[in-house]
Amino acid sequence: MCENTMWPHRSLSVESHNETFVSNESSGFYPQLKQSEANADTKEKLPLRLRIFEKFPNRPQMVKISKLPSDFTVPRIRESFMKQFIDRQQQDPSCLFRRLPSASSSSCDHSKRSAIEDNKYIDQKLRKSVFSIRARNLMEKETTVNKILRACTTQRMLSGSFEGQPTKERSILSVQHHIRQERRSLRHGSTSQRISRGKSLETLTQDHSSTVRYRNAQREDSEIKMIQEKKEQAEMKRKVQEEELRENHPYFDKPLFIVGREHRFRNFCRMIVRARFNASKTDPNTGAVNSTKYHQLYDLLGLVTYLDWVMIVVTICSCISMMFESPFTRVMHVPTLQIGEYVFVIFMSLELNLKIMADGLFFTPTAVIRDFGGVMDIFIYLVSLIFLCWLPNNVPPESGAQLLMMLRCLRPLRIFKLVPQMRKVVREVLKGFKEIFLVSILLLTLMLVFATFGVQLFAGKLAKCNDPHISSKEDCHGIFRINVSISKNLNLKLRPGEKKPGFWVPRVWANPRNFNFDNVGNAMLALFEVLSLKGWVEVRDVIIHRVGPIHGIYIHVFVFLGCMIGLTLFVGVVIANFNENKGTALLTVDQRRWEDLKSRLKIAQPLHLPPRPENGGFRAKMYDITQHPFFKRGIAVLVLAQSVLLSVKWDEVDPVTFPLATMSVVFTFIFVLEVTMKLIAMSPAGYWQSRRNRYDLLVTSLGVIWIILHFALLNAYTYMMGTCVIVFRFFTICGKHVTLKMLLLTVVVSMYKSFFIIVGMFLLLLCYAFAGVVLFGTVKYGENINRHANFSTAGKAITVLFRIVTGEDWNKIMHDCMVQPPFCTPDKHRYWETDCGNYAGALIYFCSFYVIIAYIMLNLLVAIIVENFSLFYSTEEDQLLSYNDLRHFQIIWNMVDDKREGVIPTSRVKFLLRLLRGRLEVDLDKDKLLFKHMCYEMERLHNGGDVTFHDVLSMLSYRSVDIRKSLQLEELLAREQLEYTIEEEVAKQTIRMWLKKCLKRIRAKQQQSCSIILSLRESQQQDLRRLLNPPSIETTVPSEDTNAHNQDNPTQPENSGLQTLLSPTLSDRSGYRQDSADRPQRKLGQWRLPAGQHQTLYCFYPERLTNEVQLGLYTFGHKHNFWRTSVKSMVCKMNPVSDEASSGSEVKKWWTRQLTVESDESGDDLIDI
Repeated sequence: MCENTMWPHRSLSVESHNETFVSNESSGFYPQLKQSEANADTKEKLPLRLRIFEKFPNRPQMVKISKLPSDFTVPRIRESFMKQFIDRQQQDPSCLFRRLPSASSSSCDHSKRSAIEDNKYIDQKLRKSVFSIRARNLMEKETTVNKILRACTTQRMLSGSFEGQPTKERSILSVQHHIRQERRSLRHGSTSQRISRGKSLETLTQDHSSTVRYRNAQREDSEIKMIQEKKEQAEMKRKVQEEELRENHPYFDKPLFIVGREHRFRNFCRMIVRARFNASKTDPNTGAVNSTKYHQLYDLLGLVTYLDWVMIVVTICSCISMMFESPFTRVMHVPTLQIGEYVFVIFMSLELNLKIMADGLFFTPTAVIRDFGGVMDIFIYLVSLIFLCWLPNNVPPESGAQLLMMLRCLRPLRIFKLVPQMRKVVREVLKGFKEIFLVSILLLTLMLVFATFGVQLFAGKLAKCNDPHISSKEDCHGIFRINVSISKNLNLKLRPGEKKPGFWVPRVWANPRNFNFDNVGNAMLALFEVLSLKGWVEVRDVIIHRVGPIHGIYIHVFVFLGCMIGLTLFVGVVIANFNENKGTALLTVDQRRWEDLKSRLKIAQPLHLPPRPENGGFRAKMYDITQHPFFKRGIAVLVLAQSVLLSVKWDEVDPVTFPLATMSVVFTFIFVLEVTMKLIAMSPAGYWQSRRNRYDLLVTSLGVIWIILHFALLNAYTYMMGTCVIVFRFFTICGKHVTLKMLLLTVVVSMYKSFFIIVGMFLLLLCYAFAGVVLFGTVKYGENINRHANFSTAGKAITVLFRIVTGEDWNKIMHDCMVQPPFCTPDKHRYWETDCGNYAGALIYFCSFYVIIAYIMLNLLVAIIVENFSLFYSTEEDQLLSYNDLRHFQIIWNMVDDKREGVIPTSRVKFLLRLLRGRLEVDLDKDKLLFKHMCYEMERLHNGGDVTFHDVLSMLSYRSVDIRKSLQLEELLAREQLEYTIEEEVAKQTIRMWLKKCLKRIRAKQQQSCSIILSLRESQQQDLRRLLNPPSIETTVPSEDTNAHNQDNPTQPENSGLQTLLSPTLSDRSGYRQDSADRPQRKLGQWRLPAGQHQTLYCFYPERLTNEVQLGLYTFGHKHNFWRTSVKSMVCKMNPVSDEASSGSEVKKWWTRQLTVESDESGDDLIDI
């Protein structure tokens, strides 16, 4: 029995630990938290160029008082000066008074020691405390039974016992909304309840899982808050350190130690340097971001400042000017090319001066030289300035002037510094330089081992005499005749007595042309070429032929270890470091899925498909036909059939060409019919909204033009135009098939995401091309340097380097550029007069280019393409939103966006959300609060304006995922803050609407009671007019003001006094003045009319009232609490002006018993008359 009771407890504890471990692993924040913590540590420290001020003594800037102290405010005290005293006092708050007697000091020391001991005791208790889940035997039994029940239920579901029951897929929006609500309730501790005996099995399981989730949520929140606080403290400490340096050192944050910190000239320079285009287009009044049609263009304009844009344009123009330079059109001797140099140097001088005056050169927080980019800017500027001032006429080869010209070729690298995204790419590549360097050391070590072993094996053994009939080195002397073939056909028949053409050459004992193993350096170069898998077969064949077949294993082993393992490891480390520095390597599975989802949502576009015509006429039939799948497949088959016609060359002299062109004309007419049907079905405006339809219309129009020209001219140009039209038509098939469309999207997205990497590759290639023109522009032609591939101009150099990127014989081109005398003609004064190469320059040039471009940049490009390929071809299980969900949203958006502009008002978002079905459906009965949150999010982010297709789709994507698992740390914090604000505002709106409804309900009841009073009043008035004999007796003479008032209002009814006496309420104030100054004033619980107003009383004969009217008045009064039990006496002052005045006392008595008048809505005060 003891084992049975203890086993569930252990399983429960293990389960809790497993859940905790899974939760910790699934959160995915720990690597990101560590990275954020490391960033916070680095941000806390000031750079070394600023910490140098701490070595100098403090010299605070003094203020000379020239006025009385009362004339101006007292300046603030230096915080750095007062902080030392504050810190001293804060270190020992219990011992503030140090001049007390010894007894007090001893007590202070005792309290201090006790505080320290208490802190140590608490720290030990916290460290030794172990949190465990305590459960009773009943709970353990119930948990075990619950597990058995769940296992049985799972087995029944797997066996198919519930197949007959209808199941409905729950909306992912609803699921994630409930998860967030449960997490917030856990965070506030509302679900943490004490376990008791009377709970059910399900309740116990829920409590246990809730407790574990609550602890995990608390742990994650505490760690995130800790990192946030650490970041804030680091930033605050750095700001405090900078402020202290500003206070204590007058030359701190002064550009060049001359310009003041708040000088007008410096502020003017700052304004110029930091001026940029407002890409967000925020409203200055509301702060909301206005969505515009050309937001991508605006984002591009706001990418950098105006000054950087100017320098980007100037740098590009200068690079274009350098493209026209060559060894024969040198900038030193061509004044036109010198203009570009002067413009670049002048503009860069202005830029650097403005930036130095605004931000400082080196010893300021935002100095120009604060990173490697600033150093590179200054270096490029100094090189350009020195070269422009020098402009040497004679540049000897391998001299300082030629080196200066080569350094001048680094000018395109300025783009890396000016564009932030380019700097980011370089930072992500070079940030993991340590790992790349270690792998490079490993490869170099492997090459060194094989090189030393190769020297021992093949040194001096690969050399051979150029005369094939001589095999020993001693006999290799003299001359011999070598035959020359003038054709590739070596079996030409010669005439009798005729010899093959040839010439006499000296015998030479030499190594192979491109490699040898005579020393370690040559062996390392040969193995590096083999490492690129270029020419390794030739090396193997030479070794086998001249040393022996068994030695061929040497090359095979090196290729396997160096290329298949070492080089692959190098490329993998480069890609892994790039992804890690970019943040991709630290992402969890859910975070990767979220990034993939965001990438897919960015390229998703509205359908732009017009709706089906409402009437069932001819247009509706055309619409059904053109949208039918069979119609689309048939058009795709016709496109493929037309493309097959190009399998034979179209030539005007070939008799087969005309029938093929005629068949193409028939296909074109069919495509014209297709376009016509779509124009009828969708209307021209609806047809033009789709880009695919525009392309189809363009190609079809070209086809019609080709048909006209074909039958009119019938020449080679028309056939060429026909083939071009067919090729253009073939591209339309990519949008008609899902797989082909995905492949096209993969290419487009890869080009978009790798745009800056491609630009970086081109800039590096441009720098190498300019340097190649200076180094190898006049090298003589060889085996691979020829009239097609050379460095004579920048254009041809770019072509050669692009060929080297693909790995095509780069080593042979390198050896052609290493040519040395006596195989070339040297010149010691002008490099453009010699045709020799540069051995060391070629070695560094080609090896560095191949490593940087082919091994690093090209592999990064391949990695991005593979990543995008996996993005579009991931399975449905790996996707947060499937393609069906996106397609459903596109269809619903197409229904709501009637103008097909991709933008709808915020008011239509509610209608759009109600139309969604499936996994994106929002049930208004169950998730009404979620619906309010989503609607308010759109209104808040867009200030009640228009929302785009991607805005709503992004909001749905955020609501459809678990943000704690899918979002990264910074994005998660921003999203949680936004959702918290939305929930708070929605709660306020809900309470406000509830209060309004309550007020409306109260007002409706009041209006209902007033309407009953008015209806009863009207019936009473009718009865009273009919039954009363004398309608009224005027008791007083009206005043002059009253007569004037009556004259101004001749339309006033005669029975207004009767109406006022019956029920003067707030809804009817005809008995009083409408002016607020003339309202009756309350005094001692009674009402008095204002002075000067006449008093009129209508008295009635109670005997003339019917019993029904009296009973109705009495009953209605008691029901609505209008009559009072304590009725005040009503005094009727009457003048004896008629014979019926004797009945006034009876009327007064009757009204005293029956009638009181309500003065306001509460009915607390009565009017005394």
